[in-house]
Amino acid sequence: MTGPDARSTAAQRVEPSVLRQVRATLQARREAGLWRSLGARTPWPGGSSPGDIGDIDLASNDYLRLATNPRVTAAAAQAARTWGAGSGASQLVTGHTELHAALEAALAGFTGSESALTFSSGYLANLGLVTALAGPGTLVVSDIDNHASLIDACRLSRARVEVVGHRDVARVRTALQSRSEAHAVVVTDAVFSVDGDLAPLRELHEVCHAHEAWLVVDEAHALGVVGPGGRGAAAAAGIAGEPDVLLTVTLSKALGSQGGAVLGPVEVRDLLVNTARPVIFDTALAPPATAAATEALRVLASDPGLPERARAAADWLAGTATAVGLRASRPDGAVVSVLMGSEEAALLGRDACQRHGVRVGCFRPPSVPPGRSCLRLTAHPGLTAVEQDRIRRALESAARG
Repeated sequence: MTGPDARSTAAQRVEPSVLRQVRATLQARREAGLWRSLGARTPWPGGSSPGDIGDIDLASNDYLRLATNPRVTAAAAQAARTWGAGSGASQLVTGHTELHAALEAALAGFTGSESALTFSSGYLANLGLVTALAGPGTLVVSDIDNHASLIDACRLSRARVEVVGHRDVARVRTALQSRSEAHAVVVTDAVFSVDGDLAPLRELHEVCHAHEAWLVVDEAHALGVVGPGGRGAAAAAGIAGEPDVLLTVTLSKALGSQGGAVLGPVEVRDLLVNTARPVIFDTALAPPATAAATEALRVLASDPGLPERARAAADWLAGTATAVGLRASRPDGAVVSVLMGSEEAALLGRDACQRHGVRVGCFRPPSVPPGRSCLRLTAHPGLTAVEQDRIRRALESAARG
């Protein structure tokens, strides 16, 4: 209906109370300095010469710059031409292709695991694994600073969840010793996504092994950056391939693609195929992303110095931030956290960096607790002298507020 009658009807329409409630919630977030909005960026790097480098990316998780690597993008394009843009079905129908099997074999071999199973995101890999392992009659012990995907997985598992202090091995031991449940799972990030510090994996595994508990390690921010040749934090700790250690990885960070995987004993893979809802009901990982991740692993294997160069860049970022008067974390991977305190201070710091053409992450509640708002800087190999100079000036500006 159009014309005067339609306008009259619209004028008489009463706004539903549920929509007013949403508007009130949004207004409260604006007033608290927690408003977020989406923007559409241009391709990185944005410039064509050292004098015109465009925005500098210190915000994405493309730690090794493989998302735009010609070998990786060519593999994705060839897979799209051969297999199509999407997988077309869940893995149990027709979605699991030869590409997926090849990627799983490559991931298992690279990380020292017995088997692997792909998921359409790292988030779903965590949900699928934890909910398959845990339920009523299980205790799940979770680090307070774990990623949201692990937190949500704990909630969905319907197990009893005990949240322990950050990197607190003694509390984990106490929780496992005092449990009444027959089964237990300890879940932790490998490199924590905000502060960039490393979990005490060897000590956690000793505790888990002594008390017959699974250790689930989310290697999202460690794979490709930590460990020998970037093989991850479990490899660095000497526990990769242990039968009671399970790894989850994302393909969307250091490998520059999209998707996730679970790595561990073949029996756990079989359990996931039969019980994990993200395997049974979700469309399989798209073929271009699958092929891109496989090729990224080949690139990484051919240049094992990439992880060390990324960590060196993170050390430089942390040192530069500290030198200009900011409170920067000591990075164990590619992530550097710069504590700003309040939401307003973090926003001012982010905007100051942006004025210099440097994009940084800005983490505020609920991503971090109140009072711990921060700038999150992500390193990558090969920062030029021109880029370093601009970054230094940007951080000086952020320090001045």
